[in-house]
Parts: sequence; structure tokens; C-alpha cells
Amino acid sequence: MKPWLFDILACPIDKHFPLKLYIFSYETTEDEFNEFLDVYENRNLDAINKEELIDLSKHDDAIFIKDGISIKNTPISEYLNLVKASIKEIENLIDKTEIKSIIKCYELLTTQILDKISNLKEGKLNLDDINEVLPELYLLNKFKLDTEIDSGLLFCEQCLRWFPIVESIPQMLPDEYRNKENDLQFLKNHKILFDPDFFKQKLRPYNL
Repeated sequence: MKPWLFDILACPIDKHFPLKLYIFSYETTEDEFNEFLDVYENRNLDAINKEELIDLSKHDDAIFIKDGISIKNTPISEYLNLVKASIKEIENLIDKTEIKSIIKCYELLTTQILDKISNLKEGKLNLDDINEVLPELYLLNKFKLDTEIDSGLLFCEQCLRWFPIVESIPQMLPDEYRNKENDLQFLKNHKILFDPDFFKQKLRPYNL
């Protein structure tokens, strides 16, 4: 499961959005996260442009952007709002891996990068202004689209249902189609990663 999918997932039972996402492990390696960070921190525009993740264009004096966050050419003001919303969704991710490079990505995206993008003056932007924040947009795109969550848990704070992520697939089935034995074993296997108060809730459809 890629983090971008989390931006659009709602609880299939009560349609609550956003969910909480607890991440237990990634398929993406720590070395890969370090590579993302290296390109960002060194402001390596050659590497960023070579990947062609972010497409900038100008039509009739209006700037348009297309990338993994906005998959069609989008006017700059609308695009920036999409980017800020995408970054804010990261606040609903609870990383349990304790991998330093991943934690650093979270911290950069939700603080420095969000602040820098929020401070752009939309009415006076030109292509040079956007090029100045290409490393920030690059890191967001790499995190949201090029990383893969291997295991985790999606949690609806409204109905208190939880859904496992197994081998990168979110298993969001209705209660009647779930396997109680497998689900309880999943909780047992990851119990140590949670605060004990988590299990004091009336978790649905099963609890330890």
C-alpha cells in the first residue's frame, strides 16, 4: 500500500474520513529513504528533473503543475492547496518502525516543507518560485508514491473498527467476511507496538 492511497481511504462501514494509519513495516528500504533525503537536502535539481516527477508548464501567463499529487495539469493555486492537504494527511500516520530516515521524512514534510509551501505568495508566483521548492515537492512525491507499506493497521476513530494491512494490501472487508482467527492473530503479533489503552477501546469487530 502506497501512502497516497491513504489520502482517499474512508471507513467502508460508516464512511468516516480520515482514518488513522499505524505502520508496522515498509517494503521500501532504509537506504531508499536515505536516497530520497539526500536528493532533497542537497537540492539536486538535476536528479529531480531527470526523474520527471513534476511537470511545470505555463499557458496564457498561468502556471500549471502535474505530478503524483495532481495527476492532471492543475492551476498553481489549486495545486498548492492539494499539496498542503496531502501533507496534512501525514499527521494521521503513526509510524511504528522507528527507522530514523523515515521519521526524518515525516518531520520535514509536516514542519519545514509545509511551512515553506504555505508561505508561497500565490498571486505573484512564477516558474522560478516553483523551481525553488522543487526539492520539497520531490520529497513529498517520493514519500507518497514511491514508498510501499508492507504491514500496518487502518483504524476508524468513529466506529472503532480496525483493518489489517498484510503484504501491502489493506484488507477492508465487511465484518461478516472477516476471518476472526486470522485477525486476532494479527493483533497478537503486533500488540507490543500499541499503547495498552488502544485495546481498552471497544474495538470492532474483534479485540484481544
